[in-house]
Amino acid sequence: QVQVVESGGGLVQAGDSLRLSCAVSGRTFSTYTMGWFRQAPGKEREFVAVISWSGGSTDYADSVKGRFTISRDNAKNTVHLQMNSLKPEDTAVYYCAADSAYYRGPYFPRHSYQYDYWGQGTQVTVSS
Repeated sequence: QVQVVESGGGLVQAGDSLRLSCAVSGRTFSTYTMGWFRQAPGKEREFVAVISWSGGSTDYADSVKGRFTISRDNAKNTVHLQMNSLKPEDTAVYYCAADSAYYRGPYFPRHSYQYDYWGQGTQVTVSS
């Protein structure tokens, strides 16, 4: 019932920037905590960034802090990931996900199993 669609991936060189977008269907988007994950070849899916339902709080994986910025626009049912200073190790399929949990206390969901709705992913490739 809830559809999640990512876009904006592509092939770039190290040091370049990309902005990923995620469109979510439904009237309940504004209640969802939204996250970005990525999965590189031969690796497990890993947490990248998360943003609260209001957009007032964010959290990032250590590997992307200072380079990536997550944002959302509840009026447009969208979430974005601005990726700057890209590195070859950022190469992965990037997934947008929604956590419909009512309340998780002070802790952000940082694990795949905590999210209910997922997009198909968008490929980001960073060449050196």
